[in-house]
Amino acid sequence: MASAHSPALSLVLLLLLSPSLAASSEERENKSSSLGALFWATGKDESDLLTVVDSHDPSAVESENDEFAGGFSSLDGMLQWAIGHSDPVKLKEKANDIQKLSAEELRKRQLEIKELMERLQMPSDAELMQTAISDLNNSSISLEDRQCALNELLILVEPIDNANDLDKLGGLVAVIRELHHSDPEIRTTSAWILGKASQNNALVQNQILAYGVLTKLMKMVNSSFTEEAVKALYAISALIRNNEVGQKLFYAEDGNIMLQDIMTNSSMDIRLQKKAVFLATDLADYQLGNADNAELSFLSDRLFLKAVVDLTSAPDLDLQEKALMAIRSLLQLSSTKALDFKDFCSLDEVLERMREHLGKLISLEEHTEYARDLESLRREVYIIFHKKVEQVTWVLA
Repeated sequence: MASAHSPALSLVLLLLLSPSLAASSEERENKSSSLGALFWATGKDESDLLTVVDSHDPSAVESENDEFAGGFSSLDGMLQWAIGHSDPVKLKEKANDIQKLSAEELRKRQLEIKELMERLQMPSDAELMQTAISDLNNSSISLEDRQCALNELLILVEPIDNANDLDKLGGLVAVIRELHHSDPEIRTTSAWILGKASQNNALVQNQILAYGVLTKLMKMVNSSFTEEAVKALYAISALIRNNEVGQKLFYAEDGNIMLQDIMTNSSMDIRLQKKAVFLATDLADYQLGNADNAELSFLSDRLFLKAVVDLTSAPDLDLQEKALMAIRSLLQLSSTKALDFKDFCSLDEVLERMREHLGKLISLEEHTEYARDLESLRREVYIIFHKKVEQVTWVLA
């Protein structure tokens, strides 16, 4: 980056930065390999310009609550801010001082600035990813450093370009290996990374599926460590969303039984139940949008349908809403039978009980708006359901 800067830019740096700045930063370390995040400091004293934040938490780097918070994305951005916040009189005085420097003194100052600019260079995302992956491949690092490396990847894989590079850098192999680690937090973060990297990304979905990870993730859903189970189900959902190959593998691994067990187990963590019913909706919506593809037969299984419908009786309104959304999508599948919803799932009675319950909630100020939205969804489900029943009645008649 330093070589790209013009002499004019070096002059501006000479005007803005004190000679002691470069010297004061010589002893500072770039700790990005252990998740230290290097950033351009703002609103700081000159001696604090080069700042390294050493944090084990990916959410730990936060902006300061003042007008200078946020950081700079480039050295030019830093210079623009510095010029805008400099006293014009003092800036002019510094310019006059610079003009008095000898050629040798000026060269010395320019070398100091060049060293500083090189020290301020941000490593690329690919370099940061490679460092984290190298840490994961190092069997001698501590558990804490291993977790730090995973936390760094968790942030870095969010941009789609970075996610696409993960496998080329050897990252998928490294992260997948951590799914078998003895520490549940390591396994949890590893599953989380796979989910983030594959979300709405067919390339990464297929890469991960090719490594045969789905079976392991489904076993992790049964973990006694709840957070591990939640992140594993999140990863599964991300892997098979809009992915026909992934959905077939999911079905082959009895994924429908897994979802059904989660939805019917009242002692199950509610986050798992929400993710399970959301995945059911996602699978049904994919079938609706891809009529030419063979439907997943379990979506029309009456036991599976009842597991979804029964969630409308859950005390949590958000779970009720997600269940209604799933029912709405499942009703529209040509493979589901109206009489299964009517006779086996007692959907008529379920929707009537919901209507009465929501009517009471609407009268309570703190629930009015949400209850009205839920009632609107309930009515939509009611209409779709009765149209489906009427079609059957008409055919039988």
